[in-house]
Amino acid sequence: QLQLVESGGGLVQPGGSLRLSCTTSQFTLDYYTIGWFRQAPGKEREGVSSISHNGDSVVYADTVKGRFTISRDNAKNTSYLQMNRLKAEDKAVYYCAGDPVGDPGLSSRGYDYWGQGIQVTVSS
Repeated sequence: QLQLVESGGGLVQPGGSLRLSCTTSQFTLDYYTIGWFRQAPGKEREGVSSISHNGDSVVYADTVKGRFTISRDNAKNTSYLQMNRLKAEDKAVYYCAGDPVGDPGLSSRGYDYWGQGIQVTVSS
């Protein structure tokens, strides 16, 4: 079973940047679409961004378009979410997830494997 681990979260001031990483040590991520999701307190989980298995196709939520960049390095079994110009409303627990068969998308349907999540806090 694919196990994903997120890293890179923390506290940042509004306007700042963070880079989240999602990796696995057990299997190759080459065949998986990777999605990034987030869940703020009292809100439903929402899709943030997704990238195809070879990186050729990406999708972003409107709320992060132009500020966040998703990427992957299959040689390192890692996906990244570069988050710039962070806002208070970006505060959430961020999750990465793997979909073994689907195209990039922001619905959690099809993502069979999930990391445990990492906290991102944006505050002055």
